[in-house]
Amino acid sequence: MRILYNWLEEFVDFQAPPAELRTRLSLAGIAIDSIEDSTAGPVLDAEVTANRPDCLGHYGLAREVAAIYRRPMKPLQPKLLESADKAADATRVEIESPDLCGRYTARVLIGVRVQPSPDWLRQRLEAIGQNSINNVVDISNYVMFELGHPLHAFDLDRLAEKRIVVRRARPGERMRTLDGVERTLGPDMCVIADASRAVAIGGVLGGAESEIGFASRNLLIESAWFDPISVRRTSKALGLRTEASYRFERGADPEMAELASRRAAELIQQLAGGQLLAGVVDVYPRREVGPAIELSRKELLRVIGDDIPDREIEEILSALGFHPVRKDTHRGSAGSILAVWECRQPSWRRDVTRGIDLIEEVARHYGYEKFPSRLPAARQPAKRLPHTGALDLLGQRLIALGYQEIVTIPLVDRRRDEIFRSPGAVPAVIGNPLAEDASVMRSSGVVSMVAALEWNLNHGQRNLRLFEMGKTYELRKGEPLETPVLTLGATGLAREKSLYETSRQFGFADLKGDLDGIGRLAGGRWRWGAMTKSWLNPARAGEIGIPDPSTASSSCRPIGVAGELARKIADQLKLRQEIFLAELRLEPLLEAVREAGVLRKFEPLPRFPAVERDFSLVLADGVTFTQVVDAVCALGIPELRSIEAADLFRGGQIPSGKFSLMIRVAFQSAEATLTDRQIAEYSSQILGALERELGATLRAS
Repeated sequence: MRILYNWLEEFVDFQAPPAELRTRLSLAGIAIDSIEDSTAGPVLDAEVTANRPDCLGHYGLAREVAAIYRRPMKPLQPKLLESADKAADATRVEIESPDLCGRYTARVLIGVRVQPSPDWLRQRLEAIGQNSINNVVDISNYVMFELGHPLHAFDLDRLAEKRIVVRRARPGERMRTLDGVERTLGPDMCVIADASRAVAIGGVLGGAESEIGFASRNLLIESAWFDPISVRRTSKALGLRTEASYRFERGADPEMAELASRRAAELIQQLAGGQLLAGVVDVYPRREVGPAIELSRKELLRVIGDDIPDREIEEILSALGFHPVRKDTHRGSAGSILAVWECRQPSWRRDVTRGIDLIEEVARHYGYEKFPSRLPAARQPAKRLPHTGALDLLGQRLIALGYQEIVTIPLVDRRRDEIFRSPGAVPAVIGNPLAEDASVMRSSGVVSMVAALEWNLNHGQRNLRLFEMGKTYELRKGEPLETPVLTLGATGLAREKSLYETSRQFGFADLKGDLDGIGRLAGGRWRWGAMTKSWLNPARAGEIGIPDPSTASSSCRPIGVAGELARKIADQLKLRQEIFLAELRLEPLLEAVREAGVLRKFEPLPRFPAVERDFSLVLADGVTFTQVVDAVCALGIPELRSIEAADLFRGGQIPSGKFSLMIRVAFQSAEATLTDRQIAEYSSQILGALERELGATLRAS
């Protein structure tokens, strides 16, 4: 909001240059972004927060200046010359919807002269960014910027039966507003109507049928209070933002309506002449008295941590209109007297409802810079969350593997989210998205990871390994569900060319190796299996699982997937490089890492040698290496140390529908050297199990 320095001086007598005033107001919580020169004097560009509608006018901001400099406000007492005729005989006001309009005042002026505004009025309005129209309309705008309360002037002769009816719009009702647009009104919108039609949208904009022109002679000055929620909804539904709606939707002061009406009538008499009918038609169904609010020094000391003199507290609260009354005292621990003040909420400060709000008012005007910088004493020791250690260990392992951590915004494009969303998942849609590409909360961390890889590739970064610990979002039975996930993304070279080594592309084996490295943090209980994600290449992808602690069997619960992005998806997203992705649910992973850390213990190095045996198996297509490992581990051989896939072969003498897999099994005992007889016995058990479980046979040499 643009504020004229000279205009403030009309309400409070203070001696401070504009630069100093800018600093003092900013320290008191009303930021002044800049100062400009104009024909009407210095202009301050103030940033007024949404909870301070009282500062959307020069009078309200002058109240803040008066409190800062401890100067009295000059009284605003409009002087009116009223005729013997009464306004109540010339017009009538009815409020049919008091929930939408809490107060409506009307004043009537007869025989005014509508003409261009004088230079001083036009210059002031132009300095704050308002175009001059004519003296009557300019006065209504001037009073709005002066007192912060919107007004509207009607041509009385164009109102049917010369009366005002405040009601809800009828279904399908239409009217042409002052901007020349024909608008269709909804049944929840408040309209100002005469005896036959709507002539204004309450709190938003007037209608063209009753606007003030140079031929207008008789006026009805409206000054009302409209429900903030109703005005906000109407303004948004019509896509119509005005200076009036900006103020009403933040909560204007209902008690200011009559004063603003008097001020407008005074200026119209001075600049446009005319006869002001006596009195005002004031319909005020529900006058509310502000509640009493208590401020205690004990609470002030607890919150601020420092003392403020009684006189300062009372001067600040009095200047801001809270009328503090010292009503009681309490004794402190050392016998000191701790005062208590009872304050009354002024009508223009509906945001102040509790003692803590009054403490904030006192603190910002006393000066935050006067309080010592110190922290309150801790009441309880700091405590690490259960998975903090596991989370740190996981991040360290990923960084050691060459990955860089990223943090992304979980708002993503709806169409991209659909690509990676699980079947049947209900997305969390944003009700009022700021942009089309941020309209839903991501259903998968892969959406953000692919976008991060794409952005880096488009900016010339070809070799990438990234990870993110974030959350995914969906709706289940109408309730929002957040799931912490670990997402990995990699592309480009796994090893760059050097003097002694050739370059090598990052592949699925690299991703699997990195994930197996993470799996070792979880006790080495990783299990890989087939998966059916449509956005992954089925030939280079797998599902990751860990043993389910809730069951006694060796069954695994899936915690994530990993693989290469399918070519059709990569082409759709215009990604030319091979992209490798993984997503794991964090909670079971961290639990496994934490448990493995608790159970981990040092073991002495083996004194006896290990023995390896290779088994060249012929297996049917569809049998996985994981099934082979599970079948061997199920034997429970205590000397079994590892199982590795050593070779894979198809064709040649291998029958159609089968393949050859050579596995390398290591045995080792901590008590003695294994004998040939023991190794033969173990080998026989392994071959028997594979034959029974998987139909495996030994490949002929």
